[in-house]
Amino acid sequence: MSAIIDVVDTVVYALMFLSVLYLLVFAFFSQFHRNVDLSTVKTKKNIAVLLPAYKEDAVVKTSVASFLRQQYPCENYDLVVIADRFQTSTLEELRKERIILLEVNFENSTKAKAMNYAMDYLNGTEKKYDIVVVLDADNEVETDFLERINAGYQKNFMAMQTHRCAKNMDTDTAVLDAVSEEINNSIFRSGHVRLGFSSALIGSGMAFDYKWFSENVKKTFTAGEDKELERLLLSQGVYVAYLSQVSVYDQKTAKDTNFYNQRRRWLGAQFDMFFRCAKDLLGSILSGNIDYTDKLLQWMMLPRVVLLGLISIFAVIWTVFSWTYSLKWWFLLLLISFALAFAVPDYLVNEKFYRAMRKIPYMALMMILSMMHLKGSTKKFIHTQH
Repeated sequence: MSAIIDVVDTVVYALMFLSVLYLLVFAFFSQFHRNVDLSTVKTKKNIAVLLPAYKEDAVVKTSVASFLRQQYPCENYDLVVIADRFQTSTLEELRKERIILLEVNFENSTKAKAMNYAMDYLNGTEKKYDIVVVLDADNEVETDFLERINAGYQKNFMAMQTHRCAKNMDTDTAVLDAVSEEINNSIFRSGHVRLGFSSALIGSGMAFDYKWFSENVKKTFTAGEDKELERLLLSQGVYVAYLSQVSVYDQKTAKDTNFYNQRRRWLGAQFDMFFRCAKDLLGSILSGNIDYTDKLLQWMMLPRVVLLGLISIFAVIWTVFSWTYSLKWWFLLLLISFALAFAVPDYLVNEKFYRAMRKIPYMALMMILSMMHLKGSTKKFIHTQH
């Protein structure tokens, strides 16, 4: 029995050590990230901005009004709002704005369906577009947002992810959501591009070559459309740039129930994509497609807060039963703490941050529970209320 426990402990430790090492390396190199030169260029490309929205009456009007303050020439961009199950009063207000309003009522709503509907509409018009941008209904951007997207595109970036950050931090849950977002930005975006890998996508604040997007968005059909787009991009060898100085302000989850629903959808999409694409792992390695290999390995990993919680539990348990066995677990806990410390930007480390940290054990439990209820989470849109 003792030998079996030793083997299990060694295997589990090795897997967790590799995960922590992965996080630590990319978090460290994120400290040396360099911004892309996005100086304004004279040529103005035509841009279609897609804003899929499902029951987002509470926030969409503010986001639309904010976006329409762009410095970019009006004739060179269109804001397309795909309004799914909106109230009549909201639709009447939106019709007054300088937007293309598409009213839909899908039986099983997903962002993929909304984007495909919008692209079918745009492809049927006479106007030709060069770039497509995807935003969420609660997103707000700076007035030079499209200018910078245009500059990035003319550096031959066919796919770009902007820097999504918190618009609100009014509760402990919202603070932890904001911190989690910035950790992802550091590890999976800044750290990755610094080492020559593609940036991860995040679901909004994304920009693509219009022709590529039009041809490939047809292949997305789940609520994890950003993961599907990542698979298509990386399997085709398309590099994803990270525009760290281009901010998109996103409404953070303020309530625990919404946090649970959001994470359940995200985790469902992650593991669903891995099981669908695991067969590609050997081929991606043999073909030298490092970006796609990295993404598949990334999708295998446990969420950070779950990893942190499990390492802590193993450290405590082994301290009780065999302190010598516990040393390697305490060392691993120290390593993951360093990784997370590297990844959290200084501007978030304040009194709110330290107060919110007390909620991490509860959030870890929520994440574990969400992992146990992933069935059906990618089949339809799980609405995150604001």
